[in-house]
Amino acid sequence: MVVATNLTLWNQLKELQSPKYKWVDLTQSFGEDTPRWPGFEPLKNTVLFDFPEAPMKVNHYAFPGQYGTHIDAPGHFVPNARLVDEIRVDEFAYPLTVIDVHEKVTESHDYALTVEDIEQFEAQYGQIPEGAFVAMRSDWSKRWPNQNAMLNKDENGISRYPGWSVEALKFLFEVRNVGAVGHEPFDTDPPLLQQEIGFAGEDYVLQQDKFQIEVMANLDQVPPVGAIIFATFPKVKNATGFPARCFAIAPVDGEADE
Repeated sequence: MVVATNLTLWNQLKELQSPKYKWVDLTQSFGEDTPRWPGFEPLKNTVLFDFPEAPMKVNHYAFPGQYGTHIDAPGHFVPNARLVDEIRVDEFAYPLTVIDVHEKVTESHDYALTVEDIEQFEAQYGQIPEGAFVAMRSDWSKRWPNQNAMLNKDENGISRYPGWSVEALKFLFEVRNVGAVGHEPFDTDPPLLQQEIGFAGEDYVLQQDKFQIEVMANLDQVPPVGAIIFATFPKVKNATGFPARCFAIAPVDGEADE
């Protein structure tokens, strides 16, 4: 009989599964009728085998890699950069910081998170730690699963939704040396800003050999600081992106909005 003598990790897991902590799903469910980036066709779901004719049920899915809550790997924008299957498993977990700008987004749907927003956040919660995952809370995810509401097109057919400023992203990666970023809308760059700079913010993030998570959910249920995020996804060969399953573990006495 082999007796386990080092149960530290098991005990830590038991602690995290106790009522002192909550596990928050940061992932949108998606299917054939859920929102998508306007350049993509809807997901197609074909049943290959089904009961009672077969002893099992098997579905065949066809969808773009960047669908639902998903990872953008560096190779999505950068030639010869890392792809989904080259992301190491130790890159799946981070300290989570959530910068809340949802009130500013209510005032301006085109809002781009700024360096000033980061400085105000740090003045209240302390410096963002090196290697953190920084998420932008805009509450845009509350529009899910309405395609029109997520795209929010104006009379000229231009989508109006929020994102990051390039300056803020440069501050996070070059000054704070963060590990990854994430947001709720379809894009890193606000569509209105894309008319001037294209996908400059997204390109910058992926040029850092880091990944980002798009179309996140439930960021209003985790505190600004103190939680841990796990961003996981399948090991798909040569994929530039793929649906992800992200979740956070946070203390129940954190400063999340309930």
